[in-house]
Amino acid sequence: MAADSPAAAPPRVNLLLRVCLPFLAGYFLSYVYRAVNAVLGPQLAAEFTLSAADLGLLTGAYFFAFGLFQVPLGLLLDRYGPRRMDALLLLLAAAGAGLFVTAQSFAGLFVGRTLIGLGVSAALMACFQAFVLWYPAERIGTMIAVAYAAGGFGAMAVSVPLELALRAFDWRSIFMLFIAVTLLVSAVLYFVVPERKAAADREPFAVQLRGLAVFGRDPAFWRIAVAIGTSQCAAVSTFTLWMGTWLRDVAGFNRGEVAEALLAAAVAIVLGYLFFGRIADSLVRRGKPVLPLFMGGVAVSSACFLLIVLGVRTGSVLAWSVFTFCATAATLAHSIASRRYPTRMAGRVNTALNTFTFIGIFLGQWMVGIVLARWPATASGYAPEGYLYGMGALWIVQAAGLAWLWRGRRLLDQAGSRP
Repeated sequence: MAADSPAAAPPRVNLLLRVCLPFLAGYFLSYVYRAVNAVLGPQLAAEFTLSAADLGLLTGAYFFAFGLFQVPLGLLLDRYGPRRMDALLLLLAAAGAGLFVTAQSFAGLFVGRTLIGLGVSAALMACFQAFVLWYPAERIGTMIAVAYAAGGFGAMAVSVPLELALRAFDWRSIFMLFIAVTLLVSAVLYFVVPERKAAADREPFAVQLRGLAVFGRDPAFWRIAVAIGTSQCAAVSTFTLWMGTWLRDVAGFNRGEVAEALLAAAVAIVLGYLFFGRIADSLVRRGKPVLPLFMGGVAVSSACFLLIVLGVRTGSVLAWSVFTFCATAATLAHSIASRRYPTRMAGRVNTALNTFTFIGIFLGQWMVGIVLARWPATASGYAPEGYLYGMGALWIVQAAGLAWLWRGRRLLDQAGSRP
């Protein structure tokens, strides 16, 4: 079967091998690049003499480029399909990783990481759109959860395994392996994955642009978008960088213990995605709303985060794990929003939500670094009291987003349709 020809749904095993796994591999890689600084960050800071603000900006550059490209990406996904866009952009990610690995200054690292973020910007949304195109509506929640779980496995790969690898290899050698795998996944997506087009492929570009106004006029979309953005601002910006330094500076963990804690939190993320995704699909099959599950999960996550903000060290790994587990409920926003709009708008819906998510993560990650930099560095890292203010601001943002969604929850009672 030619990659560019329309395809009927293949048998289930073939669908798994030729459609599901290649897209999941792309998102796995995107999370490897996303979370690698949680372990590698302190080494980069020492090697390139980076302040906390520099490290926050460098790590957040991935999220800024990722988020900034989401709206045009949605138009491109709906017009050209997830297979082409994901494959081509992964080539850009490999080029960015090449710049990162050869960098001799902060500027080189920054440009490389920015290109990585741009290059993997389609990975998750391509998964979502492919699942919308290939799977029935009642399975979308579970498939979205599976996609997010693949990201969780990527986070696991750069926790304890990365810490062990750094004992035998330098970080540049490890990045060369990342580049090789990225190029391989790009080739599989382009040459092996079959094509399946949606109705939007026949829409004029101007019509697609006007479709974006649908979101702007929908107050329910704004509530759910702000809620996922503020929740992930707190959850992902800490997990992918500041959780590791908090464990070092506040809880007193060594590098090996930090990696083990990151692994526990990554396992919690995988379990959380699967847990909330399956429950969400069960609710949909019974005709019940998913929004209470979203709000309940984020509320428990926020409560755990408050304990961390206050510097509670007893049971800190458990607190971080429950925090990350429950924060995955925020990703149900994609399932909720996808059912409000037609299938032909799937790319635009999900990328619009992702814009809020990743710009929020970038701002949160950089802001914590700026706050930490206001205190003199300690012999081992950053001043513990800085985390109270930096992470405390993230907690306020998360709680405010959830409160605004709660006040407007009736706006989402109208489920919408997905013709």
